[in-house]
Amino acid sequence: MRVSIVGGGLAGSEAAWQLARAGFEVLLWEMRPRSMTPAHRSGLLAELVCSNSLKSNALDSASGLLKEEMRRLGSLVIRVAEDHAVPAGSCLAVDRHAFSSSITAILERHPRVEVVREEVESVPQEGLVILASGPLTSAPLAQALSSLIEETVPGSASSQKGLLSFFDAISPIVWAESLDLSRVFRASRYGRGGEDYLNSPLSQEEYDWLWGELMRAETAEAKDFETHFFEGCLPIEELAMRGKDTLRFGPMKPVGLIDPSTGKRPWAAIQLRLENREGTMYNLVGFQTRMRQAEQERVFRKIPGLERAEFCRYGSMHRNTFINSPTLLDKNLQWKGKGGLFLAGQVTGVEGYVESAATGLLAGINAARLLQDKALEAPPPDTALGSLIRYITEADPDHFQPMNVNFGLFPPLGAGGKVPFKERRMRYAWRSLVALEQWKARYVS
Repeated sequence: MRVSIVGGGLAGSEAAWQLARAGFEVLLWEMRPRSMTPAHRSGLLAELVCSNSLKSNALDSASGLLKEEMRRLGSLVIRVAEDHAVPAGSCLAVDRHAFSSSITAILERHPRVEVVREEVESVPQEGLVILASGPLTSAPLAQALSSLIEETVPGSASSQKGLLSFFDAISPIVWAESLDLSRVFRASRYGRGGEDYLNSPLSQEEYDWLWGELMRAETAEAKDFETHFFEGCLPIEELAMRGKDTLRFGPMKPVGLIDPSTGKRPWAAIQLRLENREGTMYNLVGFQTRMRQAEQERVFRKIPGLERAEFCRYGSMHRNTFINSPTLLDKNLQWKGKGGLFLAGQVTGVEGYVESAATGLLAGINAARLLQDKALEAPPPDTALGSLIRYITEADPDHFQPMNVNFGLFPPLGAGGKVPFKERRMRYAWRSLVALEQWKARYVS
């Protein structure tokens, strides 16, 4: 039996890899480049849309811990990301084109994977299916999903218990050769990672001006009646509205940075991160925006070093769709009452590249076990993967919102007195990896 996977993003690509390496035939459906989304720019599988960063690699971060768990489970996404990493301090950032091109080549050449470049407008009814259509699920498929929700929980498709959505924003990218390197300096916050970032230092006067312009900038409004942003990826102008100092204690914090021209810490700093290995492009870190393009040019070219910046890509905003997973999915990512259908990726309500790929990894492993007539067992909640899955399948359905992996999702460590925060995070990590290895020995052949 061939497994149908709908969606060739991070989750779908990872699921396809897990099934193929387990010996099963896969049909991987991807509508791009025939039908494009508002955010994608190519037909490559696993295209990274919002940023080239997969966040921290450190074990004392929940994101770094999740990556380590995925490495131990044979993740394609993590392996290829490391093959195409670019300098980014303690973070794992990649050359996006090389990363996506590599995953595309690996899957298209795999003897057990057939990539079909056609749009799927309904949920396949035959065989085993993994739906990983992503947060930009096409309108016809979203309507089909809404109908399935109505069948599963009558009266829920048009309510808080059905399809939900929020708005996500992406940061602009500028050509490296258009930057004035005499106005910026190389360093990483806290001294981690050497000189992997470019830093544009701002005085208090420059910061006040930028904050004022962000408050006044003309934005591209969403067409929907009400706009809900994801808290983990707010537009820069939305953050500015939350208070004058919000930005310099957030994406523009200067902690651990010393401006060599003054020998002092700047009032605020804007960081630029390499976008590719060739060093020809830089991403404005934390500057996701819904400002109109002309406004981005006007405002961002006032930033020291960006006076003549040329934009490879402007920041923009797009709608992300997800389901109310606690109502509709079981702990194995199967649709309740429909055992042959798994869901994975951001459509389940996880947020982030690594989190999306991780759910695809688990859906692929679970689908393979189902085909082998083996029992399904959710990862332990002590693990990063298990804690994330538990959240999306057991959270309060009346207040369900997208979630990144974080240590707040983990079960408490238990008694033992007050433990320093960094040590506590490492204890979470070691407990997690022990639990993962025990689960892997029982569950992953």
